[in-house]
Order: sequence, then C-alpha cells, then structure tokens
Amino acid sequence: MEQDQSVAAGVDSGSAEPGPMASDFMTANPDANAYAVTVGSAEAPDASAYPAEHGALNGTAGEMANYQGATENGGAATNEMGEPVPEPSYEEAVLSAEEARLWSVVTANSLDFYAWTALIDETEKNAESNILKIRKVYDAFLAEFPLCFGYWKKYADHEGRLDGVSKVIEVYERAILAVTYSVDIWYNYCQFAISTYDDPDIIRRLFERGLAYVGTDYRSNILWDEYIKYEESLQAWSHLAVIYTRILEHPIQQLDRYFNCLKELASTRDLSEILTAEEASVYGVASENSNQALDGEAHSDDPDKSSKPEAENLAKYISMREEMYKKAKEYESKIIGFELAIRRPYFHVKPLDNPELENWHSYLDFVEKEEDINKVIKLYERCVIACASYSEFWIRYVQCMEDKGSLELANNALARATHVFVKKQPEIHLFSACFKELNGDVSGARAEYQHLYSVLCPGFLEAIVKHSNMEHRLGDKESACSVYEKAIAAEREKEQSQLLPTLLIQYSRFLFLAIRDLEKARETLTTLHEQLNIRKPVLEAVIHLESIFPCEKRIDLLDSLVEKFVTHESSHGEGSSLGDKEEISSIFLEFLDLFGDAKSIKKALTRHTTLFSCKRSILPSKKRKADDAIVSDRDKLAKTGGTQPVTGTDPNASNPPVWPATSEASGQQWGAAYAPQATYPAYGTYDYSHQMPQPAAQAAYGAYPPTYPPAQGYTQQSYAQPAAVPAAAPAPAPTAAYPQQPAAAPQPYYGTTYY
Repeated sequence: MEQDQSVAAGVDSGSAEPGPMASDFMTANPDANAYAVTVGSAEAPDASAYPAEHGALNGTAGEMANYQGATENGGAATNEMGEPVPEPSYEEAVLSAEEARLWSVVTANSLDFYAWTALIDETEKNAESNILKIRKVYDAFLAEFPLCFGYWKKYADHEGRLDGVSKVIEVYERAILAVTYSVDIWYNYCQFAISTYDDPDIIRRLFERGLAYVGTDYRSNILWDEYIKYEESLQAWSHLAVIYTRILEHPIQQLDRYFNCLKELASTRDLSEILTAEEASVYGVASENSNQALDGEAHSDDPDKSSKPEAENLAKYISMREEMYKKAKEYESKIIGFELAIRRPYFHVKPLDNPELENWHSYLDFVEKEEDINKVIKLYERCVIACASYSEFWIRYVQCMEDKGSLELANNALARATHVFVKKQPEIHLFSACFKELNGDVSGARAEYQHLYSVLCPGFLEAIVKHSNMEHRLGDKESACSVYEKAIAAEREKEQSQLLPTLLIQYSRFLFLAIRDLEKARETLTTLHEQLNIRKPVLEAVIHLESIFPCEKRIDLLDSLVEKFVTHESSHGEGSSLGDKEEISSIFLEFLDLFGDAKSIKKALTRHTTLFSCKRSILPSKKRKADDAIVSDRDKLAKTGGTQPVTGTDPNASNPPVWPATSEASGQQWGAAYAPQATYPAYGTYDYSHQMPQPAAQAAYGAYPPTYPPAQGYTQQSYAQPAAVPAAAPAPAPTAAYPQQPAAAPQPYYGTTYY
C-alpha cells in the first residue's frame, strides 16, 4: 500500500503525541501524564476568561493552541514554489437559514446540547463535500463537549471521506489529547491505522501508546482483542504469546478466556515459535525469532538446559503464566464488586444514580490505599470521565494528588476542571481559589475570585466575602475593604438590588470585627435606612450588630427599620409573611428589654399589640409552656457555647441576645485543609443556599453544567446532573442526594444567618 511518508512518520514516531511532562516522574510513568484542557478551536467561549498559568503542562490550553496552529484543519499546505497556501476561512462557508438560526442559538448558549446536535445534523445534511462547514461545527462542538468520543470518530470519518489520511490523524491526535483514558477512542484509532498502513511496526507502536494508558482498565479487553486479532492475521506467534502474557498480569475482564487462549496457543504451536529470543535462551531452545540475535544470546551452552524435553519446558512456561494469572485473579476478586457496579463508564448527560456515585467514592477509597500511584491516577482518570460534571470528584482528585506529593498533577487536574469540565460551577472556582492561596499562588486565587463575582456569577456574595477575607489575611486592609466597596458601588447602580442590604450587613460586620473601625461599621449600617425592601434575615442581623456594638444604641434607627418592615404591604406578593413580621417585632421588643427605655418599649409594644395580638387567630401558634423556657434558653446559649444561669421561667424574662454557632458545612465538602477560614469564631456563618439557583433536568448526551443567571450563586453539590439553567427563575431544588452538603437550618430569634 502506498503511504504518505510524512504521515507515516507522524504515527510511527509519535510526533503528534503530547509533549513530555516537566517532571522526571511523569516522563518515566506514562500513566502520570495529564491531559488536554481544550481540544476544539479558538472559538471556545470561555477559553480566556481568566489567566490559566499552566502553560508548562501537557495538553493545556496554550500548548493545544500551538498544536492546532501548526496542524489543525490543513496544517501548512504549500504551492509549487514551496510557499504556504492559506486555507479558506470558516467565514467563507455559506450557511442555510436553519444553520444560521442554530448557530445563533449555540452562540447565545454554548451548553445547549440539543441545539448542537441539531446543528451538526443540519450541517451534515447540507454540507455534502464542504469540509469547511463540517470542520467549523465539529471544532466548536468538541471544544464544549470533548468527552463525546463518538463525535470524534464521526469527525475523523468526514475528514477521511473528504480530505485525506493526514487530516484523520490530526483529528485522532486531538481526540486522544481530550479523552486519553477512553478505551473506545484508542480502539477506533487503532482500527483506522490497521486499515491504512502496511508497516506492522507503525501499528504496533500505536497499540502500545494506547495500552500504556488504558491497558490495565478492567474494560480494556476490546483493545487487547483488536491487538490479538491483528497479530493473528500476521501469524506473529511470539508477539501473540507476549500479548497474552502481558494481559495475565492485570485483572481485566475475561481473564479466564485469555489464559485458556494462551494454553491453547502453547499446545498447538511449537514452543520455539512462541518464545522470544530472550525467552529461548532461558529455556535452552532455538527460537524462530532469534535469527538476528547473537549466538550466545539465542543458545545456551549448558548441556542440561539443551537436553530438557519439550514437555518440561512447556509445563514450566505455562506454570509461570499460571502464577501471574492467579495473582491477577486474586486482585480481581477485590475489585470485581466495584467494577460491576459501574453501569456507565463513559460520559453522559444523564445523572448518575446515587449508588453508582457512592461506588466511585468507595472504589477510590480502596485504590488510594495502594502504594502504586499509577493505579490511583488511572482510576481517577476513569472516574472523571464518567463523573466529569461532578466537581466533588475533581476536588477529590486534586487533593489526592497533592497529598501524594504531586502538585503539578494536582494543578493540571484543577486546570481541566476549571477551564473545561465544570467551568460553570462556582464551587470548583471557590475551591481553586482556596487551593491556590494555600499553595502560594495568591495572584491565581485573586483571579479566581474576581472571575467568579465579576464574570461567572456577577455579585456572587460568597466569592466577595472570601476574597476580602483573603486580602485581610495577607495584611492588606485597604484591598480587603476595596473588594466590598467596589461590589457595593456596583449594586447601588442597579435599580433594585436584592444583594445590596446583605452586602452592607456583611461589610459592617467585617469593619467592626476585622478592621476594628466601629464608626465606619455604624455608618455602613445607617445606609440601610435608604433601602425600600429589607428581608427578615437582614433586619435580624442589623439588630444583632447594633446589640454588640460597644456604644450607645441607635434605638430610633432600629425602630424606623422595624416599623417599615412590619407595616410594609406589597401588591405583588413578594412582601414578608405575617409570621415573619411578628417575629421581627418580638426580636426588637427583646432588644428594647435590654437596651431601651420606657418610652421606646411602650411605643414598640403598642405597635406589636395593635398589629399582631388582634390577628392571633390567623397566626401560627407562638405559645409555649413555661417549662419550655429553660430548654429554649439553654438551646440559645448552646449556639454560642456560652453559659448563663437561668433566672426564671418567664418566657419574656430579660436575657442577652445570642447568635448561632459557626457552621462548617461548606468546609466539609473540601476536607479539613480547605475548610473556609474561621476568621470570626462563634459568629454565624452564612448559609449561601438561598442565593443559589437550582439545576433543571436535561436529558441529552454530552451536556455540561449550567450557565448561572446574573446575581445568583450556586447549588450545593448534588448528584442530580447539573444542566443549563434558563434565564428565567431557577428551577425547584433537587432532592437530597449522596453526599448532600448540609445547609444551615433557619433558626427562630437571632438564629437566622444573614449574609
């Protein structure tokens, strides 16, 4: 078969293979390589949202861009003079009306998988021989959904039909950068090579490349079978025997069949046919594969070895491999339960069920105890294909690599997660910021926070708070305050900002407890009087802060805020409930019982009686027995870890206000090393869940996590597959899934966390 020598060299030498990693460890261990973070064209929407700073890593955005610049969609074609000929640009492709409409849809929402598949179908229907249109749609689609190995195969088939072998190789090389641990993509690539090249060495080297990554995968039997089929077609019995021997070293699927096939091969072929030159010298027989070996290497001078009967040598040959087989079977017995529980080893948009996700966690727990880091890396790489849209597995992967001393691998996994696979999920960026700060990359952490609250989720409160706290930890009080002030200024420009009151509360708290600027903290609280609609948690927080400020209490300010809240009537149904209003009024009465005078108490009590006592029949019962007062008071004290003698059983007795204990729920998601910083002990930690949009169900292959609406936060990690959220109101919250991150439960009277 005629071959393009330059193309053959590309496969033969692996010139298009990903470049070597920076560390010697990764160079020596192919399984430790890290893989592509972008695989499509430069049109990827979020390709440069914020600095990546991973240019030295194999397969990163910068390296992939260089690879594409040299090879993608045409490489460097030359004319008769040897000068480069520019290829036609994508823009020259004429689109049908339906194609143009679908392009506008995916441009507006790059995660709309249904629109993408419809666009691909429409393009394939109209493109005929127009390879430019096909390249454009596949490049853009695979930049968003790089794990869809079936579409890589379709793309390569189009290139083979319309252009040539070199283009097919380019597509497959990009595919194995994107989904290196996919058995299927290596299987397809090797099938293409077998159908294209005559040189067995080229094909064998490609098989070996793939098996270095996926050869120990429990489900790698289809690739091994293709390799066996190829060697059988060449009647390369020694190569075939070596393949069977290698298989028996690993606990893969159908191990019994492979052992039986090896025994059959050994019984039907002469031993000299299946031994390599090195093996022949050990057994003292003449190997058919030792013609080019030195005489001393191929034959033994030991007369005892030379005289060993064929049957004895064969028994020894089988016995050695049977020991390998038994050892592999023993290990298989330990993992078979985990492997059989993996119902979906490939990427899919449909959410994985709880038992399968729990199985992945259990499997990782088991393998992490292994001393062989290659086993750990391989299982994690398999996991983040099937669980690519679950940030918790990426977070776990990063932490595991860091714990095992490979910060470079940890950074590479984190880069892939934040730039491609879960780039729309704020929790991965929060973790990334914390991880980078704790590892000395302060500028990277700062970029993550700014990307979160400026681009991904404008006005995202948790990112603002954590960014300010980080600047304060670094000793830069001015920058810490600037984070809040810029966010507050941006919210003031909005006609009606739901976030502004909460921002003001948090900034006031920060100024008082961290900066120790009481006057500025009080001044910040005063501006709340200008707000038209104040929610109950915000007003509770105002009362609490005013109670702990070591100065004269501004009772008139609080009274005006409470009166506005309890008397406000909304015509659109978004006003507070009657129960919330009564509770705020009761909280204010208790505040006055501590700090007020007779006049202020009388005014507030009259208002409370007028508004709520006459409506008692329609309010939820607030009554409690006198005996419950002691329990209630103890509960309040327990929230702050304080102790105080009980002064009586009167439920209206004067007791100091309390605040709930700090919640560490959000920290548990990342492990102890990355828990949110407890800057202010015994002070209520905010439950961000009320700020988070909930995921909507989406059933399409290859879909990715959602685009978050402006001024919204994110959902706690759930096993319900994240999907694109419409621009309208967030969908209902999903049911609890494993492991559901606990959120702070609402508490009565000073118990509701606020910011």
